[in-house]
Amino acid sequence: MNVRGTQAPALSERLGTVAHKVDVTRKPLRIDVVSVQSQVVYGSVGNAVAVPALQAHGLAVAAVPTVLLSNTPHYPTFHGGAVPLEWFSGYLSDLRARDALRQLRAVVIGYLGEPAQAATLATWLGQLRERLPDLRVFIDPVMGDVDSGVYVAPGMVEAYLRHLLPQADGITPNGFELAQLVPGSGTDLDGVIAAARRLLRGRTRWVVVTSAAPDAWEPDLMWLAVVTRDAVEVIRHPRLAADSKGTGDLFNADLAARLLAGTSLQDAVAQASGHVIEALRLTLRHRSGELLLPPSPGSSG
Repeated sequence: MNVRGTQAPALSERLGTVAHKVDVTRKPLRIDVVSVQSQVVYGSVGNAVAVPALQAHGLAVAAVPTVLLSNTPHYPTFHGGAVPLEWFSGYLSDLRARDALRQLRAVVIGYLGEPAQAATLATWLGQLRERLPDLRVFIDPVMGDVDSGVYVAPGMVEAYLRHLLPQADGITPNGFELAQLVPGSGTDLDGVIAAARRLLRGRTRWVVVTSAAPDAWEPDLMWLAVVTRDAVEVIRHPRLAADSKGTGDLFNADLAARLLAGTSLQDAVAQASGHVIEALRLTLRHRSGELLLPPSPGSSG
């Protein structure tokens, strides 16, 4: 479905007549992280979990939607669709036009609505890095999982490989997504490591594979594989009877925040994984149909 409605052109024309009254002596908002992913009216996926996860670490976040949906499509009713490319490109360019990115530290990328968004986003990232060479990019190449199969637009695998992954400092695919990016990678640990290392090109320094090597899991445990060019670490965590959506979005955002705070990669992965497990346990305890986020440190909730 397309979010562009019959009222959109008229609204754009009306808003275009508003007089420009910007005091150029005032400072723009500080933005530490731009989070580029899905936006839902109801639910705990995409920016609905990534933004509060990043804010919980004291980071100022700008949320850029790639799709606007009523809820995730596993519900009986579902409305919305990909943000029109003109709008998506405009969201990105207007952040620069507002001079809001001078202190930007990272871009966190999740679900994309169509391959053209990947190309547009890659161009924008390249322009940013001309001014911000230390900018860090964290990508969760959301494409699907074992239970649901592929649930993104055709061409997204090629779009990730061609446009975005070489610009990433780190990538967090699940085991299913790794197999889409590197066909024939296998489900044992050696196959996962070999496949992950094939993605270590361009700027990419590490790949963290969630739900990695399921054939090797011990009872009631799951694995994450942390793969760099010269090291591998397997982190085990409890396997809970939960199917909540948004756990990958939460993991990628929380991991990014911890790395920005200076935590080592291995410690940040373990801590982010623990945070997701805490969220799942809270969700199960309250019998919630959507992922619940644990209270932020120091909050009274």
